[in-house]
Amino acid sequence: MITRIITGAGLILLLLSALYFGSWYFATLWIAAVLIAVAEEFSALGKAGHRPVAWPTWAALIVSIPSFILLNEIAAISILIAVVSVTFLLVCAIVMFRQNPRLDDMLFSLMPLLTVAFPGMAMLAMSRLPVPMHRVLLALSFFVPTMGDMAAYFVGVRYGRVKLNPVISPKKTVEGALGGLVGTVLTAIVIYFIAGLVGMAQPAFWHFVVIGFFGGIVAQIGDLFASTVKRHCNVKDFGTIFPGHGGMMDRLDSILFVTMFIYIYYLLML
Repeated sequence: MITRIITGAGLILLLLSALYFGSWYFATLWIAAVLIAVAEEFSALGKAGHRPVAWPTWAALIVSIPSFILLNEIAAISILIAVVSVTFLLVCAIVMFRQNPRLDDMLFSLMPLLTVAFPGMAMLAMSRLPVPMHRVLLALSFFVPTMGDMAAYFVGVRYGRVKLNPVISPKKTVEGALGGLVGTVLTAIVIYFIAGLVGMAQPAFWHFVVIGFFGGIVAQIGDLFASTVKRHCNVKDFGTIFPGHGGMMDRLDSILFVTMFIYIYYLLML
C-alpha cells in the first residue's frame, strides 16, 4: 500500500507539472506514455496467443504525431483519417495473406490503434489549443476519470452490495459506479470554479456538468474495457512500469476514452 501511495503521489506531481508547463514538455511526456501503452497492449495480446500485426500502427504514429504537433487542426485530422484508413487496409492485407489467416488477428491488430493511438492524438490536438482552453480541457481529461475512479473505489468499499459486472470485474459494484459518477460531476464543477478563480476564459457552467456526467460514464466503460482485455489475455496488469499501479495502460485506460469524448465534445459544442 505504501508503494502504491508513493507512486500515485509521484504521478500526480508529474501530471500537475505537465499541465502547468504544457507545450513541448507536456507533448513529450504524453507521446512517451502513448507509445508505452501501445506496446503494452500489443504485448498482452501476444501473450493471449494472438498474432497481431503491429508495425502499421507504429507507422501510423510516426506520421500522426508530427502532424498534430506541426500542422493546423483540420490538416492534422485529415491526415489522421487517411492514416487510419491505410492502416486498416494494410492490416487486412497482411493477415489475409498469411498461411493461416484468422479474423481475430485482424481485429486485434487494429485494437491498439483505435483504443490508444487514436485517443492519444486527440490529447495532442487539445494541447495545441489556446492556453486557457487547453488547460481546462486537459484538466478535465485527466482528473474527471481519475477522481471518478477514486470515488467509485471508496463508495464501493463502504456501500457496495450489487455487483456491476462480475464476469469482467468482480469487485466493481453498482453503488461504486454511481458514486464514481457523482465524483466525476463534482470534479468537473471544481475545475470550473478553479479556472474561474485564476481568471481563465472558459465555457459555460452547464458544459462542465455535461462533461462530468457523460465523461464519468465513458470513463467507466474505458475501465471495464481494459479489464475485459486483461481477463481475455489472462494478465493481472498490462505492465510493471509503475510499482503498485501496474503498467502505463493500467493508468491511461479510462483517461484515453474520456479524452476522445472530450475532444469530440469540443469540436461539436465548444
